[in-house]
Amino acid sequence: MSTAGYPSVYAVDTHATRPPVPPRLSQKGRRGDGVQNLLILLVSLALCGMAIEACFIYRLYQPAKTKTSASFSRQIAGTDDTSTTEIPILVIPPSKPVAHLTDGLDAVHGKTIMAWSMEADPLLHEMDYRNMSLIIQKEGYYYVYSKVSFFNTDHFNHSIHRNTERYAGKSIPLLLSNQNEKLKTRRSNSYLGGVFHLTKNDAIYVEVRNTQNVVKHKPIENVFGAYMI
Repeated sequence: MSTAGYPSVYAVDTHATRPPVPPRLSQKGRRGDGVQNLLILLVSLALCGMAIEACFIYRLYQPAKTKTSASFSRQIAGTDDTSTTEIPILVIPPSKPVAHLTDGLDAVHGKTIMAWSMEADPLLHEMDYRNMSLIIQKEGYYYVYSKVSFFNTDHFNHSIHRNTERYAGKSIPLLLSNQNEKLKTRRSNSYLGGVFHLTKNDAIYVEVRNTQNVVKHKPIENVFGAYMI
């Protein structure tokens, strides 16, 4: 009550602003956030899987370090050797006797008989090399071959011969090539190859007219070998 006897009157503002109510997250918005998190998780797992697979593929295709092919061929022949150069070996060990020889700096030819290198990656399996000849260890049919590069002269002969215990003291010619006229080219080559029945301890060798006319720039220019068929 006021001092004048009238009741007190209070004014109420019905248009006063109220503090805003925070919005509620709808069920659809919550579901969208869950899907997004799931997608992020799946993408992360996929990237991890690709990284692991790349590592496995890289290790799978790395070549295994091993000895040189030269030492490998000498191991086939029953000897061992070490080398500082390491290259991958992709050769399956032979199942039958085989030999493949090339020319080299260590090969000292005779006047007419070709010698072959024991340092230029020779392949010898169940066959021996002695006195410029391949020595047969197992009887059977062999493909025998030889390639010789030579400087052109008026006459050049290239042949493969056989020495056998059945005809002691007599050399048997197996293959022969004759060049009786001078060609226009500075150098030429001759290839011989054929199948023969050879017996144990037979010796086969390559003969030319004059080894001084043989080209010796690269080992692969002159080869000699045989393998059982």
